[in-house]
Amino acid sequence: MAQQQTALQDRAAQGAARPDSAVVRDALGVGVAVGLSGFAFGVTSAGSGLGLLQTCALSLLVFTGASQFALVGALAAGGSPFTAAAGAFFLGVRNAFYGLRLSQVLSLPRAVRPFAAQWVIDETTAVTLAQRDRHGARLGFTVTGLSLYVLWNLTTLLGALGARAIGDTDAWGLDAAGPAVFLALLAPMLRTTTERAVAGLAVLLGLGLLPVLPAGVPVLVAALAAPLALLAERRFTGRGGDGIPDPAPLPGDSEEDR
Repeated sequence: MAQQQTALQDRAAQGAARPDSAVVRDALGVGVAVGLSGFAFGVTSAGSGLGLLQTCALSLLVFTGASQFALVGALAAGGSPFTAAAGAFFLGVRNAFYGLRLSQVLSLPRAVRPFAAQWVIDETTAVTLAQRDRHGARLGFTVTGLSLYVLWNLTTLLGALGARAIGDTDAWGLDAAGPAVFLALLAPMLRTTTERAVAGLAVLLGLGLLPVLPAGVPVLVAALAAPLALLAERRFTGRGGDGIPDPAPLPGDSEEDR
């Protein structure tokens, strides 16, 4: 009886799995579309005063667009390196939470995890969690991460080299490309009232304090939006915890994985 149930579960999992070609197509689409915006980062970074090696090192080592744009944007606005780095750090913290879930979904060997951690960003997380089985999740993560990492770094280099030919980078508005991509990925994830309240309050804090605080500091203050919104929700609704349901397990997950 147990063997029959296992066989039925395996067939159900296989039936729910997407073809590899579909996973690769979607992953490449995301990787190419977002990877090309590295050109905007290269131009913006060079325009903010960073050298070619510094710009390329940011993309190679940091590899999270929102944090990179926040860093060079704060520096270009005259902010101190400390506040610029702090703002970039807080934006990058979200990747640690992505990693907690992806570690369960991908279940990679321990030796591979430190290298895979470099690719834990918004885009790879979105593609990975959209898959229906572990094989598809691993394939989507790998193709998205590889294509995006290669293209992002290549276009960063090209953007930094071409910054002088472009001239005034502010006039082109290329510094808005990174935040625009980030917002496009974030918007569909704001499904609950609390999530929308956090986003709205963060925008109000960031934009409202921009004229009165040094560059880079409004981003840090905007991080207070999350605890303030959660505190308000708990006070008015009386609910404890985060109110977020656990993600559904993938087919084939063991009890230990769940």
